[in-house]
Amino acid sequence: MTQQAQPIGPLDENVKLDIENILSDLESYRPRRKGWVWREAPAEGVDMGPFHFRDMATPLAKSLGLPASKYFGGIDPQPKCVVTTEIASGRFEDDIRRMRMAAWHGADHLMVIRTTGQSHIDGLLEGTPEGIGGVPITRKQIRASRKACDLIEDEVGRPINFHSYVSGVAGPEVAVLFAEEGINGAHQDPQYNVLYRNVNMYRSFVDAAEAKRVMSGAGIFQIDGAHNANATAKAGWLVMPELMVQHGINSAFSVMVGMPKELIGLSTVPPNSPPAPKLWYDLPYAVALRDVFSDFKMRAQQNTRYIEADIEEAVRTHTIDTLISMLTRADIQSTITPDEGRNVPWHYNNIRGLQTVKQTWSGLDGINELLGLKHDGPLGEMVRDIKVRAVAFLEEAIDQGGYFAAVEKGFFVDSAKYPERNGDGIARDGQGGVGAGSIVERDPDYFAPVSCHFGDNHIPEFVHELVGRRIERPEEAIGGDTLSDPGKIVYIDELDPEDSADARLEATKPYRSGGMIKPEAEWAGDGTVLIQLFVPENVDIADVYAVEMAKQMGLVDPEVVNLQPMHPSEGTFVEVKGKVAFAIDRSTLKIPEKEVVLPEDELRAAVGDAGLRVVAGTVGEDEHSVGLREILDIKHGGIEKYGVKYDYLGTSVPLGKIVDAAIETGAHAILISTIISHNDVHRTMMRKLHELCQEKGIRDRVVLIAGGTQVNREMAAETGLDATFGRGTKGIHVVNAMVKTLRARGQV
Repeated sequence: MTQQAQPIGPLDENVKLDIENILSDLESYRPRRKGWVWREAPAEGVDMGPFHFRDMATPLAKSLGLPASKYFGGIDPQPKCVVTTEIASGRFEDDIRRMRMAAWHGADHLMVIRTTGQSHIDGLLEGTPEGIGGVPITRKQIRASRKACDLIEDEVGRPINFHSYVSGVAGPEVAVLFAEEGINGAHQDPQYNVLYRNVNMYRSFVDAAEAKRVMSGAGIFQIDGAHNANATAKAGWLVMPELMVQHGINSAFSVMVGMPKELIGLSTVPPNSPPAPKLWYDLPYAVALRDVFSDFKMRAQQNTRYIEADIEEAVRTHTIDTLISMLTRADIQSTITPDEGRNVPWHYNNIRGLQTVKQTWSGLDGINELLGLKHDGPLGEMVRDIKVRAVAFLEEAIDQGGYFAAVEKGFFVDSAKYPERNGDGIARDGQGGVGAGSIVERDPDYFAPVSCHFGDNHIPEFVHELVGRRIERPEEAIGGDTLSDPGKIVYIDELDPEDSADARLEATKPYRSGGMIKPEAEWAGDGTVLIQLFVPENVDIADVYAVEMAKQMGLVDPEVVNLQPMHPSEGTFVEVKGKVAFAIDRSTLKIPEKEVVLPEDELRAAVGDAGLRVVAGTVGEDEHSVGLREILDIKHGGIEKYGVKYDYLGTSVPLGKIVDAAIETGAHAILISTIISHNDVHRTMMRKLHELCQEKGIRDRVVLIAGGTQVNREMAAETGLDATFGRGTKGIHVVNAMVKTLRARGQV
């Protein structure tokens, strides 16, 4: 059985994306909208199910809620802030599939990491193949992603912001590409280029002026990169004053070149992480930022420096970060996982990050109405201290000759608490770096026939004469540029047929639409799996043992990605990543028919109408009782919750006794638990129950149900019972089976 791919048009949630169709006719694709979109968050709040939410956005048309949402009518509250996920499979055709999954879990800010180190590249990568190590930002990659986003946002019912990076000496060219192709958000920070990529500082700011102006013209939301200082300095929690200064320089510069304040966002990454006393550093810093930069948007992101390979550790810290975001206002909440910069599986951890935000935000909904920050104690003092040190830092930089002079003297990313200095800051030569000496001063009559440009752009008199009329805008001199006339854009496809999306798609076709199934973590058909195990040895032995075990299990290229000692000698928790070398044909799988569970209200009504009563017990020589009691008792969501009356006869109950009890009490059903399975005792007990009820003449009026760890659904037909249940069974499943059976017999 081959699964059909999704055609272009409205998406069917039960059908996979047709990647080939998305990639077709890209030369004719035009983005249907440009500019950033914020969520709609009604001031009066949102009603969902039995609850009223105060800090939530309009819900999605289609989504997947938190695991516990099934207990609350399937509601899926969406935080009022935009929620980010970062996708970086290295193959944009697989990124598209990740985007769809992320959107269903609430992401509306999709950031694609450019693992090629885009900021090192000095030109556009038009037509460059993917095989150079990651995702180069090409027109094809952007168009395919934005085209997919159009379909996905229609499916989930919310606009999706697509994001990338404007950095390096090709920044202005990249900004133009983004403006042409409908990119909605981007990182842009000239200081990032200077400090972390050694781009000449004068060149970086000149380029940034042009890039920011182009971004503004296209409504592209800008996020800065000041947070890199606290992820780079030896003691990130000490560089908070510098972070304030970096945010201030970039924000002020952005405004000076003409960028509207509503398009400027600060990347507010907390400087600390447990086991440090995180709240005493991160909360004052967050409050100080909001006080000083109240005119700008805030994007909160976890600090990647302190994330190890353990997803649970990342989730716990992320929960604290989200709490701080709710207390101090975050317009965008980013979701970072251990995957960034670490070789562990990807996309399902994206979903975990999204779930962390949704779970924390909904659980703490309305927190600011219930709690308030105590500004008249240590919090207020710490906030003021950060501000004072930031102002002093900026004053000293100005006194030394300004930002460029301060960089030359190593002011920035110094790990001491200002005004102290350790002398380990990043120093750059103002006359050196990438692109040094490449700035050309404009002539007084400079003219460029483009619609979006920084600085003076004069239309010479002869241009009016050539055009035959007086023109108002420079681009009219050539009949419009690529921003005003997309028809002038030259689309270049990939140049290497052997190293291209088409070649990769052909190789993965059996796993995407050909009926073959392999697990995956990064790419379609990659076969990657993650195995968790406890090894009763120390870390050194467990590391080697886990790899050897994975090899003997048949995994290819096994690699330990997470080691956590439970005790120095008693044992170690290990996670091993590897690949399976085989695929399974979908057509060979025997898929059981899915049991439809009736609504709870309908079940309760049927139970009440029938006065449903059961007898139950663990039969034979079986002393296990916990599983059956969870099916019965109201505390565990058992059948008692739905109004069923029961008589529990205990453990090791003879079958004759349980049948006699059903006759004496007028029970509608008999529930037995049978755990012991040697010599097929569980099957024997089930068959004997059926036969005994026949002998007593009650088989046609009593529902017979059995359960146990070795029992499965198919055993009902095999043993003559009405229903059989295995692991994971809940009380509602048993009530559902009883009601359906009684209805089929006309007894309810």
